[in-house]
Amino acid sequence: MTSAGRASSAVRVQNDPFRLNAGAFFRSPEAKAFWIGLFVRIAYMTLARTWHMRPYQHDFAFGYEMGRIARALATGFGYADPFHGHTGPTAWVPPLYPWILAGDFRLFGVYSSLSAWMILAFDCVLNALMIPGIWEIAVRCFNRKVAWWSAWVWALYPAAMQYAVKWVWEMTLTAWLFTLVLVLTLRMRKIGDPPGTPVAPSAKLWALFGLLWGLIAFSDPSLCLFLPVCGIWIILGAPRRQWPRQIASAVLAAAVFIAGLAPWTVRNWHVFHQLVPLRTNFGVELYLGNGPGATGLLMEYDHPYQAPDQFRLYRQMGEIAYSGWRGQMAKRIILADPGRFLLLSLKRAYYFWFSVPHPGDEGFVNEYGRNLNFQFTSLAGLFGLALALRRRVPATWLFFWAFLLLPLTYYFVTVHARFRHPLEPLIAILAVYLFQSAEKSWQVRWFRHSASGDAR
Repeated sequence: MTSAGRASSAVRVQNDPFRLNAGAFFRSPEAKAFWIGLFVRIAYMTLARTWHMRPYQHDFAFGYEMGRIARALATGFGYADPFHGHTGPTAWVPPLYPWILAGDFRLFGVYSSLSAWMILAFDCVLNALMIPGIWEIAVRCFNRKVAWWSAWVWALYPAAMQYAVKWVWEMTLTAWLFTLVLVLTLRMRKIGDPPGTPVAPSAKLWALFGLLWGLIAFSDPSLCLFLPVCGIWIILGAPRRQWPRQIASAVLAAAVFIAGLAPWTVRNWHVFHQLVPLRTNFGVELYLGNGPGATGLLMEYDHPYQAPDQFRLYRQMGEIAYSGWRGQMAKRIILADPGRFLLLSLKRAYYFWFSVPHPGDEGFVNEYGRNLNFQFTSLAGLFGLALALRRRVPATWLFFWAFLLLPLTYYFVTVHARFRHPLEPLIAILAVYLFQSAEKSWQVRWFRHSASGDAR
């Protein structure tokens, strides 16, 4: 190779945004963000003793319904008993995280301190593993500087790690899986790939796409509203002559997705004698978000795990009948006063983006600081998205649809701050992009002002 050829190759490698992808990330200097982020999470969780679970209601706070189901699995009762005592088979929550937690209980003890430490350490690892995904999304769509800052923001920002270090629930797992599927979607659309890369994804990638979405459905089915957008967006990125082949591969992905869900659906049919694709509690949640006395938040005081009368009804009627009964009540209330339902939905939309109120016994300073942080990050992410749309940054419309569709179910049912977590990696990236762009604009204005002053 001539010296000119070697120089050209060096420039091409230097400018290739995928020289460092999520796999090569761990061999790069940026991997420090992952290792330091993981150390900070494990150290905080250990030293702050967040693994020391409150013994509230016989350890119910250790995973709540998921913890109860995991206990039943680990002790030989099967996928059952989401509340107190033995109430029989359930599909109250999706099965992925309870299965993982059940494995933790089998290995390290049911509701033991060691099992609490291990499951939170597992969540800390998943939360830190979002860093290479964040880095790859940012480097594909923006640049290395945005990727570097985004990775370090996620590594060190306390709000980014809050659920991993103290919540035994599915948020961290769901957010990690969603970050993975975003990375895969960008790879399949070839966003950020060097020139000459084949433009159509292979059938194997489509099969992996279906598998990942199946895992997401088993963790938090509400995210699946975004699934069709992802698939269509990938197909539209291929040349038109390859659309028939890509559609066939998308059908393969759908088959993998459905095949993954089929055993759980068959189990539910066998247990409940009704079609239950994933979970049974929608009717209850709809009522608790919109029933008499609802303020836009979940009426937890009327939930079977808190209200003895509701638990008795749940036990007497059975899970399917109880959830259907509460769902019918919710529908009658909504149809009787649609204006109230609209107002509650608008309040939930506001809460989703600008902070869900905490209990009144929380200190004012803590509540104010939490709200300010939540509002600031939402605004920075939304303004960053608007700027990226205006500048036609690659994949920004995909992000727009994620911001639009992921919260949609929660607007109409119920809302918690943790429901925003799957979007928070994107929020971090877009917020960094916003401030990086503002810094560049300020530098340009300063340079022009200085140049004009020198000219005078």
